[in-house]
Order: sequence, then structure tokens, then C-alpha cells
Amino acid sequence: MQEIKNRIDKNSKIAVLCGGMSSEAEVSMRSGKGCFEALQRLGFANAEMVVVDKDIALKLKDGKYDYAFNALHGKYGEDGCIQGLLEILRIPYAGCGVMASSVCMNKEFTKRILSTNPDIIMARSAFVKKGEDIFEKTADLEYPLFVKPVSEGSSFGMTKVDKREDLKEAYETAVKYNDDVLVEEFIDGFFVTVGVLEADGKPFATEILEIRPKNEWYDFEAKYTQGMSDFICPANLSPEVTEYVKELAVKAFETAGCSGVSRIDFMMKDDIPYLLEINTSPGMTATSDLPAQALAMEIDYDNLVLLILNSAGLNK
Repeated sequence: MQEIKNRIDKNSKIAVLCGGMSSEAEVSMRSGKGCFEALQRLGFANAEMVVVDKDIALKLKDGKYDYAFNALHGKYGEDGCIQGLLEILRIPYAGCGVMASSVCMNKEFTKRILSTNPDIIMARSAFVKKGEDIFEKTADLEYPLFVKPVSEGSSFGMTKVDKREDLKEAYETAVKYNDDVLVEEFIDGFFVTVGVLEADGKPFATEILEIRPKNEWYDFEAKYTQGMSDFICPANLSPEVTEYVKELAVKAFETAGCSGVSRIDFMMKDDIPYLLEINTSPGMTATSDLPAQALAMEIDYDNLVLLILNSAGLNK
């Protein structure tokens, strides 16, 4: 196993931020518990789990923390809000900064930023703002379609639509989570995901994880229920395509201004990777993708946590 050199004083008081006020709070608690236990095993005896709620500013101020490890997912934790609070309180934190977090949480603005890089290919889509006619906005798209909240994770509010008659119902499901909705053409391929981490400020890609869900697509149940997906790591790709996907992941990471850690999701069709989204605060549960990807390159869970912690204070 690879040993990661530590740059953080082990006497530091570290807040492992978890829980939160989003639909992903329960997943975040599992991520936070795993990261906290890893920090304890690594010798960071002053690490503490800090459950995020509306009083988080007071908790952080009173706690006098030296660093924060962000294990939050979704709204307020992955969208630049907690990052901005930590900036104000001058607490160095691991992972992406305010700008990259806020941009990548919004799937539409992620697409707009990444479209500036001609090497990155994405599915055709339509952005439907509150009050707009979804049928009119999606008239040029071909079915099947995926309808998803523009700023949500873990596949909450996401529906695959095979025919026009079901589009309105899928839209109503999505707007329960966000006012704005993204509709994308379905790519009939298979799902792969690749982590991007940093060592000494330089980004590198993990091994590529191929995921074959036992449901029709990679929904919440398939993501967080053991046995509901088959994981193949490294993915069944040729060496040339493997290298190409890794290069694209790093390019996306850099184009979006990410730092510390992210996970980039693609759909593969005919050896072409279509980028789906960037996750700036990837899951760190026992069934999460990033730990499996890191382990395939001989970085175990504890050293993965250490590698992410080492990015604290280096955010762009």
C-alpha cells in the first residue's frame, strides 16, 4: 500500500463536518463517521465529528478548530456555502474552494464552464428555468431523456423518461428539489467514474471504476445499497481509452477550478466518454466509489483521507 506523506500537525484540532441540512444528510453522516475514524487511526487524536446544522457558525467559532475536513454532501455543504463560512472564520479546509464548489453543484453551469474546453464531450441538454415550458424547451431533444434537479446529488429527483407523455410527471418530481431542471439526452452506454486527487498541488487521476447497476440506471438504491451494483475496477477499457478518460478527468478538474479532491462521472459509448458531472465532495462511505478507486491504485481508505486532508488550506 502507498504511504502518503503528512503535512498536517497531528496535534491539530480537526472538525470533520458531516450531516448537514440537505437531502443527503444521512449519507454524509456515514461519510463523516468513516473519515473521523480514519483520522483517529492516523493519530489525529483531536479530530472531532461536528454535525452541521443552522448553528454551525457558532460551533466552529467556539470549537477553535485548526482545520476542517468536509464530509458534507449536497446543499450548503457542496455548493460553496460551508466553504464561504470557513473562509470567513479563517479555518483552512480540505477539498474544493468556494468557486469550484458552487459551479460544480449546478449541473447547468458545470456544462457551461466545461464547454469552454473543446476536448470535453457532453450529452445534448436543455436547461428549464422556473416557469418555463418544459415541452417547448426540450423540443429538439431525442428520447429517452433524463430529467434531474439542476443542483442535487445522489440521484434524488432524477427520472428516466422514455416518452413525451411522461415528461411532465418527471419534471414535477425534479422541481420538488430545485426550481430549475436539467434535461439531458440518454446516452445508451455504461457508467464509469474516476477520482481526481492532488499530491503536492498536482492533480492525478485514480483508476477508473466501471459500475453496472442492477436497477435500470445508477439511482440512489444502486449507489448506497450493497449488492445492488457490480463494480469493476479497473474498468473494462482498452489502455488507450483508459488513458484518454483519465486525461479528460484531470482536464475537467482543472477547467472547473477544482482542488484537493473531486470525482468525475462519464457515460461510455463506442469508446467515447460523455462527461456527466463533477462531484466536489465525493462520498466516503463503505460503498462509495472514491475509496474503491483509490484502493485499486494501492491507496487504502486511511491514506485516502490523509491525502484529502493534506489539501487543507491549498484551495484555489
